[in-house]
Amino acid sequence: MSKASSRYRLGVDIGGTFTDMLMMDEESGQMITLKVPSNRQNPEDSIILGLSQLAERFGIGAKDIVYFSHGTTLGVNTLLERDGADVGLITTRGFRDILEMRRLRLSKANDLFVPRPRALVPRRRVVEVEERLAHDGEVLIALQRDEVIAAARQLLDEGVKSIAVCFLHSYRHDAHEAQAKAWIHEAFPELYVITSSELWPQQREYERCLVSVINGYIGERMRNYFDTLQVKAAAAGMTTRVFSTKSNGGVMGLEAAGERPVETLLSGPASGVIGAGFIGQVIGDDKLITLDMGGTSVDMAVIDGEVPYSNENTVGDFPVLLPAVDVSAIGAGGGSVAWLDAEGVLKVGPRSAGARPGPACYSRGGTEPTVTDAYAALGIMSPDGILGGEMKLDIDKARTALATLGDRLGLTPEQTADAILQVATANIYAELVPQLARRGIDAADFSLLAYGAAGPTHVFMLARELNMRRTIVPPTPGTLCALGCLVADLRADFVRSLWLESSELTDELLTRTYEGLRREAEGWLSAQGVEVTRTYLIQSADICYNGQSFELNVVFPDEPLSVAGLERWFHDRYEQLYGFADRANPIRVLEARVQIVGVTGKPDFTNFRPFATISDKPVSERRVYEHGKEVTAKICQRSTLTPGTEFFGPAVIEQYDTTVYIPEGFRVTVDAWHNLIGELLK
Repeated sequence: MSKASSRYRLGVDIGGTFTDMLMMDEESGQMITLKVPSNRQNPEDSIILGLSQLAERFGIGAKDIVYFSHGTTLGVNTLLERDGADVGLITTRGFRDILEMRRLRLSKANDLFVPRPRALVPRRRVVEVEERLAHDGEVLIALQRDEVIAAARQLLDEGVKSIAVCFLHSYRHDAHEAQAKAWIHEAFPELYVITSSELWPQQREYERCLVSVINGYIGERMRNYFDTLQVKAAAAGMTTRVFSTKSNGGVMGLEAAGERPVETLLSGPASGVIGAGFIGQVIGDDKLITLDMGGTSVDMAVIDGEVPYSNENTVGDFPVLLPAVDVSAIGAGGGSVAWLDAEGVLKVGPRSAGARPGPACYSRGGTEPTVTDAYAALGIMSPDGILGGEMKLDIDKARTALATLGDRLGLTPEQTADAILQVATANIYAELVPQLARRGIDAADFSLLAYGAAGPTHVFMLARELNMRRTIVPPTPGTLCALGCLVADLRADFVRSLWLESSELTDELLTRTYEGLRREAEGWLSAQGVEVTRTYLIQSADICYNGQSFELNVVFPDEPLSVAGLERWFHDRYEQLYGFADRANPIRVLEARVQIVGVTGKPDFTNFRPFATISDKPVSERRVYEHGKEVTAKICQRSTLTPGTEFFGPAVIEQYDTTVYIPEGFRVTVDAWHNLIGELLK
């Protein structure tokens, strides 16, 4: 049974294959990791299953949990698989085709026959109303209540479950959108209605409209999930409030998440980067390249002093303007399928075997060779299975799948597997190096931090190619996204579109704009009802030279706001990035931005104990074939490695949530926080 004085923090990351749970005892620092199968239809049931297993195996009751934050892929999967709610759109007359026209750009510039992406809302469910506000707020055509109600009724007759409202110039003047929403609620109180101005009031008509449509498209499923989770968690005995992670790396209460589910779309990758950044803070390393390798993809980010953010992201066919942690993805995960192209060249990914049927070695019906099958056949992964032996691996099936490809290449199964790993490494390398070049970063100045189920298995192979100064594998890398959920702060973004040249902008307008954003941000944080240790604001603006098509986000230093200061900060930042600044050229200020951060209490790592139990498996040896030769690798359990331990590759470190492979040529030490720190021997 759990101790009466125990207080536990719980972080959960719901993935497509597994739901990862990370529990930390605030008093002892002990961490417990648990993976349970994800339930695609009822994702909350995986959490409830995990809670019951925590109680059964470790005596931790739901009532002992004092903080619970989680992330889920439910929203992004709903969007990508296009099985969301039927949404209707009410817009200004003349703009009915806004979702069809998009930006009139080809998704592949060199392919004139690329299929046009299908709009989330078919044209029959887009209704125009006679209304018009000028860019300065002047009412050109007044909004009529009868017409708005008729439009909503027409959409209801089409079977819509929610309505998005997007009018011209509402990013600056929202009176018509707010009035339309109020009228619709009066007539149809049970109908979910979202306006573009309340969700994200940024100029760019298509993107602003799309964000509100996405919010409605995934909203019904997300709200049902959040409501059901609240009820089932309470029934299981949990009394603490439940939080959801956001794309920007923050957290918010489930009530707010249900109203703005679009903000959770990229929460999974964001949580991992937040967790990696937290590990970096603990060990005093703020220059990190993160490698999150799961079953389907590899997500990468560059932390250079702080977590990187982007204001332009893409999810499937759709641009999403909301700020998010800047993560780049490539289809090269553990489940990525190896194949031969028309010229007989070996390729890996982007197609994945997924959870079902999965890699051949999972014995779930998969027959195509994957990266995971290569690990298994080469001896890197244990024949005894993964997840502490709960999931067995069939090495013979992996070899059979590899042989189907190897026979065509004239290679043995081992040689084929080795080639697959080299191609996968090259794919990741080819994606990462241009990112580093764009930032002016030398990989040798950074540490490579790996997480995800397959990240630690592959990271040293990549570090060998990149010549990294050091490689870091956290204590529980398979559940680092769950750690990110556990340590994330309250965080929200607010925007106002200005689109003014500096000559048109006054210090008074600038000050008034940011004061309004600050009040809105502080009101949001207060409404969350969460005790925080401190609060701070990040003020920035999207700025470009007059006539430029692309803007630069400039974060303001801690100085009084002024137009002259804005110009100086932009020129300095531009010169820092591009080596040149045209200080005589006028600038144009597009968006004013404020991000508020409420810093939550963090786990105390003073008595950090990452492993609940210590393995009694003795150190052994296994033959491993990799990088063109067969070697004898030492096999040991992660939980037996104490701080100060030093060893050399080749070695395989086994643990519940992943397998760490360390090739020949690396020295590894265990630091005070149980991280594996690898250095490439010269």
